Amino acid sequence: MQAGMQAGTQVGTQAVLRTAPQPAAQASSQERAQAAGGDGARKPRVTLVDVSLRDGSHAVRHQFTSDQVARVAAALDRARVPVFEVSHGDGLGGSSLQYGFSREPDTRWLRAAVENAPNAQVSVLLLPGIGTRRELKEAVELGAKVARIATHCTEADIAPQHIALAREMGMTVCGFLMMSHMISPAELARQARIMEDAGAHVVYVVDSAGALLVEEARARVQALRDALECEVGFHGHNNLGLAVANTVAALEAGATWLDGSLCGLGAGAGNTQLEVLAAVLDRMGIDTGVDVYGVMDAAEEVVKPMLPRPIVIDRDALVIGYAGVYSSFLLHARRAAERFGVEVRDILLELGRRRTVGGQEDQIIQVAYEIAQRGGARSSA
Repeated sequence: MQAGMQAGTQVGTQAVLRTAPQPAAQASSQERAQAAGGDGARKPRVTLVDVSLRDGSHAVRHQFTSDQVARVAAALDRARVPVFEVSHGDGLGGSSLQYGFSREPDTRWLRAAVENAPNAQVSVLLLPGIGTRRELKEAVELGAKVARIATHCTEADIAPQHIALAREMGMTVCGFLMMSHMISPAELARQARIMEDAGAHVVYVVDSAGALLVEEARARVQALRDALECEVGFHGHNNLGLAVANTVAALEAGATWLDGSLCGLGAGAGNTQLEVLAAVLDRMGIDTGVDVYGVMDAAEEVVKPMLPRPIVIDRDALVIGYAGVYSSFLLHARRAAERFGVEVRDILLELGRRRTVGGQEDQIIQVAYEIAQRGGARSSA
């Protein structure tokens, strides 16, 4: 394991790692790894973060109920997942006409999650300009312990105020550089340093579009690992079918915080499938503290029955990764295509050409309208 994997041992976030529950007694992770063909030698621990109840909110149009949140939270807690995220898909305060209205407010979801997960730490996502200091303070009062402050990959300079506030309130703070494929590794590292200087314990490479190839993911994580003293994380989407491979490459390059979701529930073709990632890491001898059987059961028995549709790489989701478009645009683009009678892929490809990013959802309607005005001619990929 690379030296970068050890870098986080000086950071306060290790308290999260040290207190994470240990694997279930019925069969240790080491025993299962040996039975499955692994070498049984345990390697430095990483933190797995589940995003089913945040990124997964996109896939259900933000219509989770408190009861569903409670059941998923309890299942994650039983599976010893140390951190899981709860909020509107676009973060605290995201329920709106622009991003889609939640069925219930974030506060109800957070309360249900905290009450049903006594061992795990609950995380929230906040995008400055969507969420405010007030929502972050409310989340802490309800029991959230981890804050992930997300910006577009070139806009880290809007995050310091919120990072500082989260630090002041005693939270573990992650900087979240969305759409990381859009800039070079060197520039991404410069942006990451802004977040670290503001006080972030972890800074993430975020493949919001599921557009990164394996070596591109590795290069970005390595650039951050070389530039930062804090820990590095990776958040993947599966639009090109590379989410697990990219996450493993990120681990090998020094990432110690790795995201996934049960059944891959998330925007676009979904996130890195948590139960698959947990099994792969167990085979690799990586210590996560997560019960592999437990996350399998949580996915199959709790989340799978909730899915409104299979989380698959269909042609629309594939185009998101191919064009490098924000994964949460998928359902918005489908609605716009139906409204204007045009091809979803044409909308997504045009958004990619325009380098449209999160926060510009209004452009989806504009692009659909313009394509319709042109007669809806199908673009060549």
